[in-house]
Amino acid sequence: MKLNHKTKGMDNQSDLAEELISKFGFSTFTRQATVDGLLTLWVEKAQVTEVLSYLKNSCNPPFDFLYDLCAIDERSRIKLNGTPAADFTIVYHLLSFKRNAFLRLKVALSGEFPDMPSISSLWKNANWYEREIYDMFGINFNGHPNLRRILMPLTWEGHPLRKEHPARATELGPFKLWDEKENLEMDALQFRPEDWGLKRHSQDADFMFLNLGPQHPGTHGVLRIILQLDGEDIVDAIPDIGFHHRGAEKMGERQSWHTYIPYTDRIDYLGGVMNNMAYLLAVEKLAGIEVPERVKVMRIMLCELFRIASHLVWYGTFAQDLGQLSPVFYMFTDREKVFNIVEAICGDRMHPNWFRIGGVAQDLPKGWDKLVSDFVAYFPKRLREYNNLVMRNSIFKARTVGIGVYTLEEAIEWGVTGPGLRACGFEWDFRKKQPYSGYENFDFDIPTAQNGDCYDRAVVRVEEMWQSLRIIDQCVKNMPEGAYKADHPLTTPPLKKNTMKDIETLITHFLNVSWGPVIPAGEAMSCIEATKGANSYYLSSDGNTSPYRVRIRTPSFPHMQMLPYISKGYTVADLLSILGSMDYVLADIDR
Repeated sequence: MKLNHKTKGMDNQSDLAEELISKFGFSTFTRQATVDGLLTLWVEKAQVTEVLSYLKNSCNPPFDFLYDLCAIDERSRIKLNGTPAADFTIVYHLLSFKRNAFLRLKVALSGEFPDMPSISSLWKNANWYEREIYDMFGINFNGHPNLRRILMPLTWEGHPLRKEHPARATELGPFKLWDEKENLEMDALQFRPEDWGLKRHSQDADFMFLNLGPQHPGTHGVLRIILQLDGEDIVDAIPDIGFHHRGAEKMGERQSWHTYIPYTDRIDYLGGVMNNMAYLLAVEKLAGIEVPERVKVMRIMLCELFRIASHLVWYGTFAQDLGQLSPVFYMFTDREKVFNIVEAICGDRMHPNWFRIGGVAQDLPKGWDKLVSDFVAYFPKRLREYNNLVMRNSIFKARTVGIGVYTLEEAIEWGVTGPGLRACGFEWDFRKKQPYSGYENFDFDIPTAQNGDCYDRAVVRVEEMWQSLRIIDQCVKNMPEGAYKADHPLTTPPLKKNTMKDIETLITHFLNVSWGPVIPAGEAMSCIEATKGANSYYLSSDGNTSPYRVRIRTPSFPHMQMLPYISKGYTVADLLSILGSMDYVLADIDR
């Protein structure tokens, strides 16, 4: 069955490639073979906008979802693998829900500071992605409505993801803030409405501009939202992000494939091992590693425990944002029970760093099954109590029903994934549609709602915790026997006792432990259903001990971009409902 499915997918890819060649000409495209098997086509820069427009609007079924948009600095790559010569590459990842398939388009750019036509008028969510590429690489997008930095300060010099840009931690001296620089930075933070096309006055009123954040309990981190207000009504909103930016993608180029694993924990820091899962699935594709069945089930169990832990934080703080002070204390207490299980298995709690390339750090400890079973038996009663306490509360309903509404079409246009997409009635979950790590062997449902408002986004997440319990229970009852890591030279060094027998074994052990594995040249993308939506790692290797390029696609980034669109016309109090229902993490936005 799996072979037939794969063959069918390859046939569909060939059909699509032939359709595009027939429409635009053979010379427009160059096909590239990739490890992850995604149809990957290089497109001529002059025709990329026309091709993208066709794929979104005319192709049947369409690729209507702009999943991700990123760039690669190619100037230091060792192996081109037969791909077109380029100084920089723009990479578009498109998703067709009806086809259940991704498509990767790439454009080769030449020159020190090249330019591209903007597609922000074709997809709404392309706006921030293009700004990010401009910020990180210095690539201009002609026709963009407001091409300016988004993650780095406006005063920043250089573009951090270019290969020549130094790393803060290892290649620059201690940071110094002298008076002139402080004054310059403070002046750059002054908001000037005219820079954003906003007016200070209307015919009837003077608008007020209000900072919500950067330090505000409703922003759940260092987020600044500049509100244009007419009284208490929101006329417009400008999210100011980047306060949490740590250069996570830049650090990926300077760490080994193995030592980068703990860094992924800190992206969606409430999602724990899910960050590791998304990264390692891509690494294992590149390396050709098949993990044992026991590893797959252990990983799923930990991921679903973290889904519950993350949703409990959202649940409690959402209620707190709307005036309920008790639930957050009860829910954080139950989150500690999840962390007690995580600590017993992994040795750590919030950032367990337990997953490894090809497996996990060690086998499950004795007594793990009783710990997990006790929680599965305990938690349903608590979920029912929380439903009565929060979801059935009349004030909570009054502040969430009919607030922050968007349609399914709008959600797709803005790049919404996860519970926010399913709250519009769309039954899409990567665990079901494109299963990974053995999710296809589990019995669970995809919760949906219909109205696309703050309340329905809450309904979906609450039901997801029930489904996670079902999955965890199946893990306990059906945990396979076997190894906890793959027997593969790129993930498991030779046994220490064998290193004294021949020099080759000793060298292999030494290099794997000190430098880490050398991953074959190629590229691969993974995609998982994380706590807040679709999370991906798109990794490029040039056959070295470190990734050539690490691209992290997080769900919170496009979700926050949609905030102005769904906030206009509501009040400041409603904005807190909208923010709470979004369930974002600032490190997930900023990386």
